[in-house]
Amino acid sequence: GCKKEIKYARVEKCDTCKGVGAKNASDVKTCDKCGGTGQIKVTQRTMLGMMQTTQRCSACGGTGKKIKTPCTNCNAKGYVKVKKTFGINIPAGIDDGQKIMQSGEGNHGRNGGGNGDLYVIVSVKQHPVFERDGMNLYCTVPVTFTQAALGAEIDVPQLDGSVEKFNLPEGTQNGATFTLSGCGV
Repeated sequence: GCKKEIKYARVEKCDTCKGVGAKNASDVKTCDKCGGTGQIKVTQRTMLGMMQTTQRCSACGGTGKKIKTPCTNCNAKGYVKVKKTFGINIPAGIDDGQKIMQSGEGNHGRNGGGNGDLYVIVSVKQHPVFERDGMNLYCTVPVTFTQAALGAEIDVPQLDGSVEKFNLPEGTQNGATFTLSGCGV
């Protein structure tokens, strides 16, 4: 395990307009085309009869509000992208591709909602000696022909930097695999 610092961008409420999107709160008016709903009903005559559908209001873009003087910081959106730095604890034994969730560190919620969650996808760097398969570690230990034929005590490297003594049985064939219990992840 370790602690890592990550940098990312998230959407936050604009500090200048406090998320309203207008220079002043009095500059926000209810859309007269949709009546503040953000949707309009469209009726069309077809071969099957009258069809009624609901569409996003083209006058206000579906917000239900018209802004007379937009905020110069966020261009009337009410939200801006902000770069953040976050320290995260990576637990021991985590595997490549696993996700870590940090509650409340995601984008700011719309219409007064809380912050979303931040998901960090872990990318584990390849080890120079070991290969990982789940919780098992594999390493290749070269031995001489004499050691394989007659048997020998060999040193097997461990993840923590130490070595484990292993008695290689006589008559060991090329590519043979042996298990050292309790030495994996």
